Amino acid sequence: MTDQELQRWVEQLSLMHFGIPFAHLARFNSRLRTTGGRYHLSDHRIEMNPKMLEVHGREVFTRIILHELCHYHLHIQGKGYRHRDRDFRELLEQVGGLRYAPPLHPSAKKNQIAKVLLTCKHCGKTYYRKRKVNLARYICGDCRGPLEQQILTSNQP
Repeated sequence: MTDQELQRWVEQLSLMHFGIPFAHLARFNSRLRTTGGRYHLSDHRIEMNPKMLEVHGREVFTRIILHELCHYHLHIQGKGYRHRDRDFRELLEQVGGLRYAPPLHPSAKKNQIAKVLLTCKHCGKTYYRKRKVNLARYICGDCRGPLEQQILTSNQP
């Protein structure tokens, strides 16, 4: 999809959902990484992440465009255009825009599993950690005994 096609798409969505024309520039910005799009207050342009369209398809991308159009129209009208403003939240719900952009990649944090088992030598209490720790700096939280570290070989603790 080209920038001109995106421009027409944004203009159509603006007329369909808001009844007000979009009179500024909409274009793709491939440098956007974590966000679906961005509305610029200074010149009212909208930049969209092309990866969102590739990964999530037209339906989700449409809802991201609606999110940015909510910022645009509320800012132009002098109403609350920020995420925390009631005007923004209400308009976003009315038009069916996405509140948060979906993730582009599966999160590495969700898949992290404990790889280190710490065991107290006195009371036997166990602690799971994702990283190795310096045993000279840590003691058991229950009995203050010394800890023993064991590297787990399987993915499950």
